[in-house]
Amino acid sequence: MSFVLSSSSPPGLVPASPPVCAPGSVLRFSELLGQARCEGGRLDLPGLRQEDLAPAWRDFWRHTRPDPAALDARLQGLRRQIREDDVSYNVYAGDGDVQRPWAVDLFPLLIGAADWAHIRQGVLQQVRVLEHILADVYGPQHLLREGLLPPALVQGHPDYLPCMHGVTPVGGRRLHIAAFDLARGPEGGWWIVSQRLQAPSGLGYLLENRHAVSHQFPQAFDGMHVRRLAGAYRSLMASLRQASPAGEDAHIALLTPGPYNETYFEHAYLARYLGISLVEGSDLTVRDRRLYLKTLQGLERVDVLIKRMDDQFLDPLELRPDSQLGVPGLLEALRAGHVLMANAPGAGFLESGALLGFLPALARRLIGEELALPALPTWWCGEAAAREQALGLIDGCVIKPTYPAPYPGAPARQHFDTALTRWLTTAQRAEWVNRIRAQADECTVQRYLPASGVPIWRPAAGAQAGAGELLERPAIVRVFALSNGADSWRVLPGGMARLASEGGELSSMRWGGSSADVWVLSSQQQEMQGMAPRPVVRTLAARGAPVRNVTSRAADNLFWMGRYTERIENNARLIQLILNTLTGEEQASHPLRGWLDALARAQGLVPPGTPGLVEDRQAFVHALITGMAGQDGLCSLAFNLQSLRHAASQVRDRLALEHWAEIRSLQETFALESRALAAQPVPSWADAQELLRDLMRRLSGIIGAQLDRMMRDNGWRLLSIGRFIERAGFLCEAFDLAFSTRAVEDDDGFEALLVLCDSTISFHARYQQSHDLAALLELLVHSRENPRALGWVMQSLSGRLARLQEGNPPDLEDLALHLPEPGNVDPAMLAQADAQGHRAALHALLQEVRRAMGELSQALTVRHFTHTRQVRLSLGA
Repeated sequence: MSFVLSSSSPPGLVPASPPVCAPGSVLRFSELLGQARCEGGRLDLPGLRQEDLAPAWRDFWRHTRPDPAALDARLQGLRRQIREDDVSYNVYAGDGDVQRPWAVDLFPLLIGAADWAHIRQGVLQQVRVLEHILADVYGPQHLLREGLLPPALVQGHPDYLPCMHGVTPVGGRRLHIAAFDLARGPEGGWWIVSQRLQAPSGLGYLLENRHAVSHQFPQAFDGMHVRRLAGAYRSLMASLRQASPAGEDAHIALLTPGPYNETYFEHAYLARYLGISLVEGSDLTVRDRRLYLKTLQGLERVDVLIKRMDDQFLDPLELRPDSQLGVPGLLEALRAGHVLMANAPGAGFLESGALLGFLPALARRLIGEELALPALPTWWCGEAAAREQALGLIDGCVIKPTYPAPYPGAPARQHFDTALTRWLTTAQRAEWVNRIRAQADECTVQRYLPASGVPIWRPAAGAQAGAGELLERPAIVRVFALSNGADSWRVLPGGMARLASEGGELSSMRWGGSSADVWVLSSQQQEMQGMAPRPVVRTLAARGAPVRNVTSRAADNLFWMGRYTERIENNARLIQLILNTLTGEEQASHPLRGWLDALARAQGLVPPGTPGLVEDRQAFVHALITGMAGQDGLCSLAFNLQSLRHAASQVRDRLALEHWAEIRSLQETFALESRALAAQPVPSWADAQELLRDLMRRLSGIIGAQLDRMMRDNGWRLLSIGRFIERAGFLCEAFDLAFSTRAVEDDDGFEALLVLCDSTISFHARYQQSHDLAALLELLVHSRENPRALGWVMQSLSGRLARLQEGNPPDLEDLALHLPEPGNVDPAMLAQADAQGHRAALHALLQEVRRAMGELSQALTVRHFTHTRQVRLSLGA
C-alpha cells in the first residue's frame, strides 16, 4: 500500500491532513526512510527536494531524528511507557477474558490548522442538528409526522426510550459528550462514518496516547505548536457544574459497569484525571427521587452522572430487568430533575448508521444549513426506493445492521456482523441480496470508503537493529464535541485515530487494531496560553475542591487490600521460618516442629492429609512448597496475591500507578515462578527460599506505598484497620499454639517466635540473651511500642476507629469500646502456668482478642460496606 497523492478534491471537501509529500508528488512512503539521510534534523532524499515534503511532515522530521535505530528506541520507549502505566484493553473471546496492553503506534496523525478549522465547523454543525433531533423526537415529534424521520427507524429502535418522552433534562440539553468517527478518502476529503452518543469511549485513552507519544517526540510536540487538550476537559466540567441542580458545589460521578468492562482502564483513568468519583451501580441508591452515593459516613447526594454504559442497563425497574449494573429508580430521579446525566438517556437510536442518510435533509430543515462534513452515502433498506438503489451499488458497499444486537425483552431480530461486499464470493453476495430483500429494515448499506492511511513504524524482527520500515494503515479518526456552557460546544483539539490490523481494512481495537495520537497543529503560539503547560499533567482536580467521602464499595476493597497484604506477609514469614529452621545446623526440637506444623495447618498452607512435620519432614516440606502455587488449596500465597490484585483492581483510581503496577507485577511473577517450582519432581528448597526472599522484598515496596503514597482519608484508615485485624488474628494463633505446644520453653522455639514476629533485634537489645517468658510476653503482648505486639495493634486499631467514626451520628456505638487492652495486662501474670504447663490467663486473653477481631470485622461490614442496618444520615440533602 502506498501514498498516491493528488491535488484534486471533490467540491466542498477539505483537503487531506498533511501528507508526506506535497500535492502532485507520488512517493512510496515505505521508501521514505530507506532512501533518507538525516543530518542535523534535515531529511535528505535522493531525487526529492526538502521543499517537496508537505510542511507539517517537513517540520516533524526537522525536530526528529528519523534514522531507523532512533525510531526503534522510541518505539520501545513507547511500549515500555504503556506497560508501566498498565494501560489495558479487555478483549472478550470464546476462550475467556483477555486483558492486553493498549495498542498505540509511534507516529501521530498530523492535522493542520486549516483542515482542523473545517473539521471543527462540521462537527459543531453536526452536534447542533443531533440536539435538535433529540428535542423533537422526545418532544413534539414534528419530524416523524412530516416524514423526515421514518417512525419505524426511530420508535422501532430498541434504544428509543418512550419513558423519556416529554422529559426536559436538567440544564435543557440532552447531549454533553458526542463522538464522531471520520475517515479521509483517497481524494483528501473527510467523511463522517458513524457517531456515538450513548456513552462515547476514547476520552481517557486519547489522554494516555498523548502522554505516551509526546514523550517520544518532545521537541516536535513543542516546536510544532500542538494544541493542548486540558482546556476542553476543564470546560466540560465547568459546564456540567453550571447546568447541575447544585451549581458549583455539584458532586460529579462517573458511572462504570465495573472492572470487567473492556474499557475499564479508561474509566478509572478519566475519573482520576477529572478529579471525580468513580462509581458502579451498586454504589448508588435512589431515595425520594434523588440519587445518593453510599459512603462510609452515610448517603451523599450525586448531582451529575457521567455514564459509561449503554442506556438499557441504567435502571432495571424501567429498562432491562436483568441488568445488575444500573440503579433502580434512576430514571425517576432524572425525570424529577434532581440529577443531570451526561448524556441524557435516549440518544442511542441516533447511533444507527441508517440515520446518516437522513441528516442532510434534517440539517436543512432544523438549522437551515448544508452539512459541511458529509456522511458517507448511506441507504436504509427499510425504504423501497433506497433499497433498490443500494442493491444496484452493492458491489462497492458495506452492509451494516440497522439495530444493535437484541437483548432479552427487545424485538426479535436476526443480528449480523458488518460485511464488506468486496470480500464476498458471488454466491455470498447473492445470499446477502436475498437477505436484504427479506429483512429490509434490519439492513443498512453504506458506500465503502478506502480510508487514507497513517504511517506506522515496524521494527525489524530479531537482531537486525535499525532495519525497521515505515508502513501504512487505514485509519478512522474519532473526534469529540464537549459541552461548553449553555447552548455552546467545544471540539476537543485532538482525537484518537484507530488503525486497522495488518492486512485488514476495518479499524477495530477488539480485533487486533491499534491507535494513534492526533496532533492538531496551531498556527499561533499564543493559543497555548492558559492551557496545561505540558501534557504530563495527569489530573484536572481543582485545588481546594471538597474532599468526597469514600464509597462503600471502595472502602470494602481497601479493607480487604489491607487484610490480604498482611496475610501474605505473615504466611511468607512462616514458610521462610519453617524452611530456615529445617535447614539449620541443629536439629529442630520436637515441640518446635510440632508448633510449626500446627501453625502451617491452621493457616491453610498444607492440604489436609499431609504427613506431619515430625513424622515425615520431606513430605511435609514438599506439600508446603507446592502449596505456595495454590494447586492444593485456597489459602496459598498465590491465591492471596490474586485476591490482593483483584481488590486493588477495584480501586485503581485511588492508587498511584507505581503501587498498582507493583501489585500486578508481583502477582504475575509469583504465580509463574511458584507453578514452575511446584512442577519440579522434587522442588528445590533453595529455589523456594529465594522465591520467598524476592516476594518479601517486593511486598515491602507495596507496603511502603500503602504507608507513604496514599491519602490519609477513611479509605486508607480502613486499609490499615484490615491489616491490624489480620495481624492480631495471626499473632493470637501463633502465640496460642507456641505456648500450648510448649515450643517457647525451648531456646530454639523461643528464638523462632521472635523471628516470626520480626522482633529478634528489639528483644535482645532490651533483654540481652535472656529467654524469660515474662519478658517475651512483655514485648509481644504488652508492648505499645513494638508494631508486632498485640498491645500496639490494639492501640493503633483504636486510634484508626476513632478517626473513622468522626462525623457519625452520636447514637452510633463506638466500635473501639469492645477492644481488649493487652497493654494493661501484667506480663508476669500471663506467664504463670499451672502444674500441667497451661497458661489459662494468656489463653483467655488471646481468645478474647480473636473474638473481638471477628466481631469488629462483621460490624464494619454491616455499618460501612453492606449498609444492612442503614445509617439514617444523608449528607448534602
